[in-house]
Amino acid sequence: MPDTRYTRLDEPLWPLMNKFYRTHQSSMKAVRDAQLWVGKRDEIIAGLCLRPIADGFWLTGLFVDPGCRRQGIAGALMAEALQPISAPVWLFCHPDLRDFYEHNGFTAGPQLPYALAERLLRYSRSKPMIAMGRGLAADAA
Repeated sequence: MPDTRYTRLDEPLWPLMNKFYRTHQSSMKAVRDAQLWVGKRDEIIAGLCLRPIADGFWLTGLFVDPGCRRQGIAGALMAEALQPISAPVWLFCHPDLRDFYEHNGFTAGPQLPYALAERLLRYSRSKPMIAMGRGLAADAA
């Protein structure tokens, strides 16, 4: 299996993240106010965004090239991106992904900052979604 490098994407290279998403017909988008992280071999094979929000971060846009899935890439990319972060991190996911995120240190049903609670309510109107979090005060209890 080829070596995969996990790195934060420098701002001048941000268009590559959206190109990666488009190449795979993903509706995900890299956003300007986020940290963009990628898994690379010869090219980008995975990406995620960490947006600052409410004294923490919102993890969005986690996507792995379908031909590279089930190789531990998503978990390794998250581990690298979240390693330096001591603040809370929240995400929304389909309920089918709960076990994956729990295996990677997240818990379901966290107390959400108001801005995220509003988004979850809106998103849940059109598709099943759950909130998960890690690094929260309740996690330490």
